[in-house]
Amino acid sequence: MTVHRVVVLALDGVYPFELGIPSRVFGALQDRYEVLTCSVDGGPVATNADFAVTVGHGPEVLATADTVLLPPFDLSRLSRALPPGVGEALARVRPGTRIVSICTGAFVLAAAGLLDGRPATTHWAVADVFRSWYPAVALDPDVLFVDDGTVLTSAGAASGVDVCLHLVRRDHGAAVANHVARVCVVPPWRDGGQAQYIEHPVPPAAGSGTSATRQWALENLHEPLTLTELAGHARMSLRTFARRFGEEVGMSPGRWLIQQRVTRAQHLLETTDLAVDDIAGQVGFATGTSLREHLHAAIGVSPMAYRRTFRGAAAPTG
Repeated sequence: MTVHRVVVLALDGVYPFELGIPSRVFGALQDRYEVLTCSVDGGPVATNADFAVTVGHGPEVLATADTVLLPPFDLSRLSRALPPGVGEALARVRPGTRIVSICTGAFVLAAAGLLDGRPATTHWAVADVFRSWYPAVALDPDVLFVDDGTVLTSAGAASGVDVCLHLVRRDHGAAVANHVARVCVVPPWRDGGQAQYIEHPVPPAAGSGTSATRQWALENLHEPLTLTELAGHARMSLRTFARRFGEEVGMSPGRWLIQQRVTRAQHLLETTDLAVDDIAGQVGFATGTSLREHLHAAIGVSPMAYRRTFRGAAAPTG
């Protein structure tokens, strides 16, 4: 198996937590990924904490990368223009290389023109600044990450874990990504988006939330599960339930249900020999055709194509 090289470009003011995410996630699969960290000049990098970090490489390793990752840096260093040396460093990246940003790293990609005309995200707290500086980018501050093929952007802090796990899932399937998540002791997939974390001027009304109902829904995905049934389980009116669900999860109940059904179907395609129609019934889609349509809309392939790609990607032992 060819080892995939991930090169992390650390900029001055980097957040230490996010800087370490790629090594922690991809490093759990050392037979599949190699992670190298570099700076624009090969020298030490100041962090936003009271210490600096010494990296192992200079910008020349960017030319060898299969994936380039930009971790975030301190808000005080945000600028509409590229930081010194970054343009020259990014010019070393080969065309077609996958490029990923975490949080404010998206500002670097936007300043370099790599996000023009593309959908992208960044931390919700700096979304207004981002929009004003880079109007050519289709910013969505409500999601945890955006996958636009060869360019991926993610929101703040822990969403760096989300996007890295997503890349493992995209490269090697859900079973391998789930193994990495267990090793890192994190959920393999987080529901919803950034909307659930945004500070609202008026706090949500007191009372029980929708968490118990979401868990109940996951245990009953094989059922149709109408909005009325969900609201009834939560003992809320339809209007209150839909509003509360959106506040807590960042998407509508219907969209969330489809996402959970597709995720469960992916798992069954990888780990069982069940027919597509049987899987559709187990995850709550009315027909195999419905499953095919939703899976294609979510990941762009048919159930059989997905199974052929990932059926052999069993989770490593250990």
